[in-house]
Amino acid sequence: MLRRQFLKQAGGAMAMAATASISAMAAPAKSWLAFNQPASKRISDTMTDQAFTIRFDSDLKKDLRQRLAQTRWSDAVTTDWLYGMNESFIRTLVQHWNVDYDFDAAEKRLNTLPLFRANIGGFGISYIHLKGRGTNPKPLLLMNGWPSSFVEYGKLAPMLANPLTFGGTADDAFDLVIPALPGFGYSDRPTRPYQVNAEDLFHTLMTEHLGYTRYLAAGTDIGAGVATRLALKHPDSVMGIHISTVVDPPLTATSAPLSDGEKAYLASASRWEAEEGAYEHLQMTRPQTLAFALADSPTGLASWIVEKYYFWSDHGQDLLQTFPLDMLIDNLMIYWATGTIGSSMRYYYDSRHFRPKLQAGDHVSVPTAICMWPKDLVTAPKSWAERFYNVQQYSLQKIGGHFPGWEAPAEYAADVRQFARHLRNL
Repeated sequence: MLRRQFLKQAGGAMAMAATASISAMAAPAKSWLAFNQPASKRISDTMTDQAFTIRFDSDLKKDLRQRLAQTRWSDAVTTDWLYGMNESFIRTLVQHWNVDYDFDAAEKRLNTLPLFRANIGGFGISYIHLKGRGTNPKPLLLMNGWPSSFVEYGKLAPMLANPLTFGGTADDAFDLVIPALPGFGYSDRPTRPYQVNAEDLFHTLMTEHLGYTRYLAAGTDIGAGVATRLALKHPDSVMGIHISTVVDPPLTATSAPLSDGEKAYLASASRWEAEEGAYEHLQMTRPQTLAFALADSPTGLASWIVEKYYFWSDHGQDLLQTFPLDMLIDNLMIYWATGTIGSSMRYYYDSRHFRPKLQAGDHVSVPTAICMWPKDLVTAPKSWAERFYNVQQYSLQKIGGHFPGWEAPAEYAADVRQFARHLRNL
């Protein structure tokens, strides 16, 4: 029940003004970003978003390496992943991070896609805005979940924005917007419980800051929940949603009886929650307790996050073939340099305790594409999705898991393009 409850509530309530400043986000780094000038113009002279560049402060790098070198290792009684993180793997990762990881090369990778900061009602949201190259590119809001970041979409983004280079047509191009959730990465951290919600912030970003009156929304994990809420709250603006995680419908006594396939799905979801859902229960109940430990130890942070890539992905027993060490560490650096592991985990608590629950009769009317990956957490049947969504496209992919932007970017891009073509014909 835990994960489904979280996704039902992912993204609710009205956005409120925030006073968190850019400098407040900097711990433990001192100067983790530098702004480029002039600011990039948007809708009016009074509404501008700033381009920025990620830079890792020398003090942060020195402190990080000292912490890595001074790791106090726990004992381990097995050489596999039976109890969670594998000792040999985490030692290899920490050694690479401390000795071989090239921070200059990492900055270059992280700055490949154009980064911006928007001030929305006093709350700072960071985002990538990659303009499409093709015929009348369609606006696409692409959102990740936890413990991911925009790093996941490094390969996928150019495929969607520049389709002619990757097997598509000029009509397949998208103007791509990839925001960081509140409390994630280079977006501001909420300073009080349930201060803001993602869907209102992102809708304002798309319509008022970037001028897209209508747009597509896509996402996995938390991003799928935000896309769903956007479709419910702004059906006149959201042309369609493409998601890989299905929000459960609010069933009532008058709902149609469950099919055998739906019963099997719910049973598998319950098994997953019992066997794999401890992280979620902790983050929905006591996130701050864990946050103090992970914010202090880069080795602890790596263990908590990277374990998820092993258990939730389609890596064929060779994790580094799918997720090279530098890519894993790039993602870790987003959390470490911004000090946002705690706020990213509090997102779970706020979603469970404060966000409005879906009500009987709620239904997503906008066209919806459901894309299921074989090694994702669970696979919802089409009939289950149709109870809540206007399903226009349902696909079962042959490869990929919970992080398809990394694991299967070509397949992900093709599925999104197919859905956009379908919408053109409606």
